[in-house]
Amino acid sequence: MKSEVFSHQLTVPASAIDTMEHVNNVIYLQWCLEAAEAHWTSKTSEALRKKYVWVVLHHFIEYKAPSFKGEELEVRTWVENYDGVKSERQYKIVRRSDQQTIVTAKTLWCLLDGKTHRPTKITEEISTLFA
Repeated sequence: MKSEVFSHQLTVPASAIDTMEHVNNVIYLQWCLEAAEAHWTSKTSEALRKKYVWVVLHHFIEYKAPSFKGEELEVRTWVENYDGVKSERQYKIVRRSDQQTIVTAKTLWCLLDGKTHRPTKITEEISTLFA
């Protein structure tokens, strides 16, 4: 079950640049997480976001090319699959000017009950939002 691709665009700010004069590696992960949150928010109501929350179990990230201040990037994300309480989300960050892949990544998420913070099975209500 691969969901539709959600796209989040940004311009690389000076604050993302490290001593090597390119985007710091940690910033890419931050942008991935921001895109995931924006995707979740775009598909859910406030009530559903209170009922359920997500936590990260692990990240995998590959750096393919550097990016620099002022470049226009696109963070693409989608839900690749889910099983039980876990969901795998994929990411691809590309430079808009030449479609060069900058980063590929994936995150394994766990769904929690918003009140108890205990793992809870991904419901049909949630899975159909991203189908």
